[in-house]
Amino acid sequence: MQIGVVLPQTEIGDRPESLARYARHVEQLGFAHILAYDHVLGADPEVYPGWNGPYDINTTFHEPFVSFGYLAAITSTVELVTGIIILPQRQTALVAKQAAEVDLLSGGRLRLGVGIGWNAVEYSALGEDFSTRGRRLEEQVELLRRLWTERSVTFDGEFDQVKGAGLMPMPVQQPIPLWVGGSSAPAYRRMGRVADGWFPQVLPGPRLTEALELVAEGAVDAGRDPGTIGMEGRINWGDGDHARLVDHAGRWRDAGATHLAVNTMGAGLTSLDGHLEALTAAADVLGVPAHA
Repeated sequence: MQIGVVLPQTEIGDRPESLARYARHVEQLGFAHILAYDHVLGADPEVYPGWNGPYDINTTFHEPFVSFGYLAAITSTVELVTGIIILPQRQTALVAKQAAEVDLLSGGRLRLGVGIGWNAVEYSALGEDFSTRGRRLEEQVELLRRLWTERSVTFDGEFDQVKGAGLMPMPVQQPIPLWVGGSSAPAYRRMGRVADGWFPQVLPGPRLTEALELVAEGAVDAGRDPGTIGMEGRINWGDGDHARLVDHAGRWRDAGATHLAVNTMGAGLTSLDGHLEALTAAADVLGVPAHA
């Protein structure tokens, strides 16, 4: 099981040197990947009374593709993961181009996690239809893979049309691994049909077992082997609670997780140093092999 970290988007601040220091420290500790969340815009609660989303206009988010281009130049081994890019609110061909460039600049270290998101305000501002996002994502995954592997693509879909066009330069990975996030029965089946891996939004237990069954159902319906689909769990850092951390990591391993990410956001850490100290302790507790 590969162990990585969740970039503390909302708490790391907006200084480039903080982002660089964080990434270098994570790589030196031996973590396998850095996973970044995604939001283009935050809603203003004063304009949307009763707003109850987890993020708003005051929440800091670094743009993943641009940030990963920067991190590709200052790291050498750590995998760069979006967890997740809200794909249906973006132009498919442009995402294919951006992802290919990050993969090229990083030497093949991109894993592209995608999902449908929850923020209708963001969709509206980006000019996309919130109500069709589920079936659009499934079509986009097909087109992305073709753009990353075929020199000239002709594609006539419900949402995207391409006639005799292609990317250059192409990505190192052909295709780039595509992972999918979500938390509904249709999303789980979609993951089984099209994803290389998925990001559960539930903890190991009965709900994860039900989700795994739906993912497997979708895979079998599509003629795929469910055993080839990766799964990334997530554990939240709790200072001093090392036994819980080890226990949760073990539960994810027993559930079949191929990847795991340590999340230090929301743990009351008030500085970059606090996040780095927590990750240093987590790497030691979880037995992450440090780089020489």
